[in-house]
Amino acid sequence: MAVRRSLAACSAEFGKDEDAVLFLERAHYRHDPRWLLPVSPRVCVACMLELLPEPGVSVVRKKHVVSCFRDALVRHASLVTQLLVQDQRVCIHFISMLFGLLCSVEDGSVTDLCIEVLVQLTMQLKLEQIIHCLLDECQKQLCNMPSMQGSLAILTLLGKLVDAIPVLADELVKEHGNLIEHLMRGLVYSNEGVQASVCYLYGKLYSSPVAAELLSGHFREKLCPLLLSTLDSAQTKELQINCLGLLRHLLKYDLFVSMIMNKFMLAGNAESVKGSSGELSLPLVLKKFLLSRDESLQVASTHCITSVLVHSPVKHASAFIHADIPEFIFEHLSSSSEVLVWSSYNCLILLVEEPLFFSKCHTVYGIEAVVRSLQGSLKMTSTELHKQGLLLFAEILTRQPEEIRLFTSSAMCGDAARALQEAVSSPVLEVAAEAVKATSAFLRKDHQSAPPVQYTALRALLEAMLSRCTELSQTPLNMRALGHPYSKESEKAILRMGKFLLSTLEGFRNACRLAVEFQGEPLAQENPFTAPSAEKEDTLEAFSEFLLSACDSLCIPMVMRYLEQATHPGLMEIFLSILHSLFVIVPHMKEKFSKKLAASSFIRLTLELKARFCSGPSHSALNQACSSFLYYMCLNLLSAPEKTGLPSSEELSAVSELLQQGLPQISSRGPESLAFLSDCQYVEGAARQRQYCILLLFYLAYIHEDRFVLESELFVAVQRFLLSLQDQGERPPPMVFRASIYLLAICQDKDSALDEAVVSAIRKFLEGISDLHLVYTHHPLLLRFFLLYPELMSRFGHRVLELWFSWEHSSYEELDEVLSARQLNLPTSLAALFQILRSSPSVLLILLDLVYSSPVDVAHKVLVILRTFLRRNEDIQVGGLIRGHFLLILQHLLVEHGTSLSGASGNLALLLSLLSLVQLRNKSEQELDSMAMKLLHQVSKLCGKCSPVDVDILQPSFNFLYWSLHQTTPNSQKRAAAVLISNTTLIELLEKTLVLTWADTGSPAWTEGGSPRSALLCSAWLLTASLSSQQHEGGLQVHQTLSVELDQVVKTLSFPKKRAALLSAAILCFLRTALQQSFSSVLVALVPSGTSSTILAPLGTSQVLHLVVGLQNLLVQKDPLLSQACVGCLEALLDFLHARSPDIALHVASQPWHRFLLSTLLDAGDSAFLRPEILRLMTLFVQYRSSSILSREEVGHLLQDLALADLSTLSSTTLQALRSFFLQVRNMGLLADHSTIQTLQASLEGLSSTSSAEPPLQDMLYPFLHVGTLAWVRSTRPGRLKDHPSGRGCGQASPLESLEL
Repeated sequence: MAVRRSLAACSAEFGKDEDAVLFLERAHYRHDPRWLLPVSPRVCVACMLELLPEPGVSVVRKKHVVSCFRDALVRHASLVTQLLVQDQRVCIHFISMLFGLLCSVEDGSVTDLCIEVLVQLTMQLKLEQIIHCLLDECQKQLCNMPSMQGSLAILTLLGKLVDAIPVLADELVKEHGNLIEHLMRGLVYSNEGVQASVCYLYGKLYSSPVAAELLSGHFREKLCPLLLSTLDSAQTKELQINCLGLLRHLLKYDLFVSMIMNKFMLAGNAESVKGSSGELSLPLVLKKFLLSRDESLQVASTHCITSVLVHSPVKHASAFIHADIPEFIFEHLSSSSEVLVWSSYNCLILLVEEPLFFSKCHTVYGIEAVVRSLQGSLKMTSTELHKQGLLLFAEILTRQPEEIRLFTSSAMCGDAARALQEAVSSPVLEVAAEAVKATSAFLRKDHQSAPPVQYTALRALLEAMLSRCTELSQTPLNMRALGHPYSKESEKAILRMGKFLLSTLEGFRNACRLAVEFQGEPLAQENPFTAPSAEKEDTLEAFSEFLLSACDSLCIPMVMRYLEQATHPGLMEIFLSILHSLFVIVPHMKEKFSKKLAASSFIRLTLELKARFCSGPSHSALNQACSSFLYYMCLNLLSAPEKTGLPSSEELSAVSELLQQGLPQISSRGPESLAFLSDCQYVEGAARQRQYCILLLFYLAYIHEDRFVLESELFVAVQRFLLSLQDQGERPPPMVFRASIYLLAICQDKDSALDEAVVSAIRKFLEGISDLHLVYTHHPLLLRFFLLYPELMSRFGHRVLELWFSWEHSSYEELDEVLSARQLNLPTSLAALFQILRSSPSVLLILLDLVYSSPVDVAHKVLVILRTFLRRNEDIQVGGLIRGHFLLILQHLLVEHGTSLSGASGNLALLLSLLSLVQLRNKSEQELDSMAMKLLHQVSKLCGKCSPVDVDILQPSFNFLYWSLHQTTPNSQKRAAAVLISNTTLIELLEKTLVLTWADTGSPAWTEGGSPRSALLCSAWLLTASLSSQQHEGGLQVHQTLSVELDQVVKTLSFPKKRAALLSAAILCFLRTALQQSFSSVLVALVPSGTSSTILAPLGTSQVLHLVVGLQNLLVQKDPLLSQACVGCLEALLDFLHARSPDIALHVASQPWHRFLLSTLLDAGDSAFLRPEILRLMTLFVQYRSSSILSREEVGHLLQDLALADLSTLSSTTLQALRSFFLQVRNMGLLADHSTIQTLQASLEGLSSTSSAEPPLQDMLYPFLHVGTLAWVRSTRPGRLKDHPSGRGCGQASPLESLEL
């Protein structure tokens, strides 16, 4: 009544409100307006309080009232709360009315609505009195109920309240214990709705740790057995879900898990899974739900299994495995539900921790499902699902026993590789990281042993992994490159990069280990199903080479970039072990790979790692990895050196033992190592081995251009090390001593020099070595080192230079073939040698000895070097030095071998070529001194001991003899000719050689162009002509006559066969000399044929005519040198004929064929008449008044053309021929045009002044360049044909470059 009076107060002030929700119109006017909600819907609380308890009001109307209030509460919770809290008595009464309605109606929708409103009000009001009121009412109702028939609404309310206000769980258990007892009645009640509500409430109670602890005894004694039976017999989904929910809350606590699992089974006993009679086991109950087709039940049961296993997989997993739970969970992986797949992943991740999981072969059964699930899940968007799937796959791959093959076919293995490849390429870093870990576990021999091995798929997987890691490694580097300081984010990025790189390297190391293990497996070498004709790319060899290439192009750059920001000892340990394994994987590339690593400063890097992390006992694994890597790399570098000889097996064995013992002990930085190397105190055995190792490391680093210590400090340290060895009476191993002298040579500054004590110590050490090649390293500075100190050069210079040339691989053919070497850039090594030769010319004597005593290939290199050096250094006068030394060699040779040169050195020809070269360096005519005369005598004697087949010796000898005759003064020429003519064996040799020109030797190589023998015949004819000329002019005494068959000479020229043009030119030079002497030479006897003209003796008329025809034929060939020789011979022939019979001379000069010949020659071009041989030929025709050949008008036209020509561009040879033509034309009175006469007069005066300083016309040059020799013709000497209009120069590849008389 008090409540009603409160609601009716102040009714006089209340007016009718049209917008109010009037539940009781007849009584609403009496209600206080403060109980009316001021906003729409304008609910009146007073009306509700009067309407709800009325028994005559229908349930539908009451439901409408509560529904309207629910809407107002949802929309205006604060206003409704303010209405109710105005009077606590009214509020409690209102709650009681709602609770009464809840208990009195049976309509489920009304009860649900009441429960919703009560829960919402309780939450909004937050009044303890109201909560206690509700709990008391619930307990009272449950206690007064004879059965649980009407308890569903109350139990549901309690469950919703505890769910909405979790703290009620503790209060409910502590203060309402009787209520908990009634829950057990509901759980055994036959109504599954009541059971579901009870399970729901239990679940909310056990979700509180405090309440769960208080209810532990209740669970042990009453709830535990009843729960499983209820779960097993549940038919409705609501009861099943709520039971599983309760079970899941219970399984959060280890105590309840132990109770449930231990009550019904014994771990490890398969039969106990079925439980004892009348009892159930949790695995079997959950297995039933796994078999259901309801996805939510499958998920819930999987969660329950996972909840059990979380506590202790080792203790509880066996029970589920014996129940074959994994088999059904694997089946769930094919589901399209992300939740179910994710739950299955989590459960399996825990199950795989039990070894029984693998021994029961569940992984073999389910691996295909895992792979297919992984492929499918990667197409979904859930990154957590991707991560869990990859984690499960990695765990299976890692824990799978080696004796049980996981992949039963290569196809399945390929599918797994492709799935991992897709996962590795994921843009989500966490997913890619898990994929890399799984890849690392996947690369195991027992996983890949199903033939054929899928090398292509493995390669694609590794490429994707390395590519993803490379992509990730760019961001921190870019931030650093832009100058940004490291922030926390960048530090985290570097840390993430380090972890990802570490996982990547672990995977790559496993791939390398896989390649090593497969090397002993014949079936793993290649795909046996590949067709024989197909290109075999899917092989172990190709995979191994890919690993090397990938490490070189991807792994190494990634690690180097990471090292710029951070250093991780574990990462570097894996990295170095990868490099080490690659030496084994690709053995044929280990030397090349080691050289590249050494050139990339990996020796320095490894030593810095050892110094930073391995100075103490920590990081022993890293120290072992560093030492092993250095050991194998050093052995590879030493066993296949580029700049030194191959070591013997004994040397390698000794160095191997030395490195194995010394490298693990080295953990010092560069300066500390130098200080240790410089220790002058007594050094014991272990310390000495460390010094040896340090020296070898410095040597290998320096030889590959990794100079990580100061050269000046290293130079001093090595000297002290050698002195320490000498003081203790020790001798270093050859390799260590090789390293020492190499480092001294490299580090020695130009201005610094070794102490005498150090030089003496080095000499003593060298004298104790059997051969210098054991300590030789090919380098220009090492050569300079040995030649710099006289004490070393005198003792070891010869051998060092021999080793130098044996190792030198420069293009000597290029130096040999290019004439103008001044325009050639020399290699660095040769430039260094030339610098040594300029500073110490005495080294040339050692080189000269090498030419004679070394193998042919080395001697050839030395000769090219000397030749090039003399050409490029004309200012250095070494001719006397070389000639004197050569004279000693030659004298020794002649004395030693007597009359035969069969046992002489094969390099004699090279020495003679060098002698010719020295002779050619004389720019002007000089008197022959006594040494020159001795050399001339010895060379002529040498020639006398040869036969014509000794071409290699005779050719350079003839070169030298001929040049000695011509490159000197007239007095010396006479003396030289006398020496040569007095050598009867030389004259006999010349006669035998000349006969070979027409003798049938059975080998056409004697006369074919381009052959060395043809060049020798050319030299022999020219030398004979020169000796004949000198004897005739000087009246020298002749001891031996040289006979030549004149008929063969004429026949050779008249009927030329396939013969070198220059050989014909040489014979023409000889014949011209004989014609100029009118065949009166005492030295050369031209034997005539049987019949000859008395007037022209020893020539016959027919021979003259044949000879003229032959000269015409040779001229038509238009060879410049041959044409000049023909014109010269024709000039001499006409002079000879004119002296004997002018009529015959005029007859020969007027042959009509001469006009055809001249026309043919002039057709060669517009300026062909300016060629010197044509000018000389026309001069002859003018001289002998052969108007039928060259008429007066034609001469006038020629003169007009000559007057218009630019004479300043013509060569000296052409100008001399042109001047002779002008003079002859003027003398013969053929100049009719006055203007032409003036022009030619001016030209003649100019030509007279120009030619006054020119030597006499030389139409032929001697063949100093030819195939097979190395002599040199100076291109700057006057009178050469290099500037001939034909363009033929001395660089042509012909046996005779030029001829000279």
